[in-house]
Amino acid sequence: MNEKNSQEIYYRRLAFKLFDKGKSPTQILALIPRSRSWLFKWKQRFDQHGWQALDSLSKSPHHSPHKYPSDTVKLVVRVRKRMEKSNVGLISAYGIKQELMRRRLISLPPSQSSIKRWIRQAGLISNHVQTEPVAYYPGLEPADSFVLFSCDWTERYLEGGEKIFIFHTLNLLTHALAQTIWTDKSSESACQHLLATCSQLGLPDFLQIDNDPAFTGLGRSKPIFGQFVRLALYLGIELLFIPPREPKRNHAVERVNGLWSSNFWNKNHFASLRDFYRKSEKFLSWYQHYAPPALDGLRVEQASHRQRCQKLLRRQIAQLPKKLPLSTGRLHFIRKVDSEGKIEILKEQWKVSKSLTGQYVWATLDTGKEELFIYHRHSLRAQARLIKQYDYEIDEKLQPLLPQYRRRKRRIEILKII
Repeated sequence: MNEKNSQEIYYRRLAFKLFDKGKSPTQILALIPRSRSWLFKWKQRFDQHGWQALDSLSKSPHHSPHKYPSDTVKLVVRVRKRMEKSNVGLISAYGIKQELMRRRLISLPPSQSSIKRWIRQAGLISNHVQTEPVAYYPGLEPADSFVLFSCDWTERYLEGGEKIFIFHTLNLLTHALAQTIWTDKSSESACQHLLATCSQLGLPDFLQIDNDPAFTGLGRSKPIFGQFVRLALYLGIELLFIPPREPKRNHAVERVNGLWSSNFWNKNHFASLRDFYRKSEKFLSWYQHYAPPALDGLRVEQASHRQRCQKLLRRQIAQLPKKLPLSTGRLHFIRKVDSEGKIEILKEQWKVSKSLTGQYVWATLDTGKEELFIYHRHSLRAQARLIKQYDYEIDEKLQPLLPQYRRRKRRIEILKII
């Protein structure tokens, strides 16, 4: 598929499934936050092309009214070859265009992109085309059946050099936002942000994060379960760690960081940290009336009512033990298989398969069962499957999840959501 917006693909695929089941437009639009025109457009394409209609139609024009004649193309190639033999001068597309204008060889010189395309087609420069297939990414998509949050942070410097860290957590279905501000990026600050998020937005089923030490609690060598991991498991939250060095996988909350920067940070002057705290409320107030493109015209304050989840109470926060135990639960990791057929999880290497080199896998660590499960899905239309299962010995006593934090009778099956 040529689409980059995974959420859009998810909604199309869901609509196609509902088309197959004979659901009415009213029933489908109750589940998918899109317009009726969007729905009928994809219904028509589904009727004509079936599942192949998931892909968007090419946006290239059917006609090229400004197409240059073949003589112009030959002239550009000829000039490029002659310039290549010269001892001085540029042979770039810009240099060729300047040469055509200087010698008055053509009245209207073509654009640099056209020149590059022609000399590439003539074999005068290499054509860097990605020939390897793009690996399927088993990311988790927002859905009504579970609550999915995404968390990230950004940093800035106040006048005088004081550094601040802004943590954002986003409900990926409703786009409701929680923000906290800290003067460090420690595990303690990350834990306090998580508690504030759960108080404001509610307790998620899944929380997607990167592999920053503030979240993992890992040092440089010894695999441990850090405070943030322990707190999440204690609250019944399943953490989902995206692949290392791939921040694009957290694109929704990354966009919020950019939105905050362009619409608040760049438009204000902060005389002090206290001044910054005071003015930060303006962004959160503005954001409630913001209509993200993914909400198809709805404002955040309107969409926030579409998914209810249990909020963390002050009493529950006060009752948290000072030394958090390791609770039974699940931790999830999306990893790319390396050239040796292995993945790294919590500073340990795990064998997958050399045949899956360059592919993404989903690994789930079940602390209660003390087992590690590794899943793989070859493509969007293929079925996910369990490919490896390992014992994962935990050298400490585990605490069962407290009844007050149990939010469902049955666990979500990984094979059904990746």
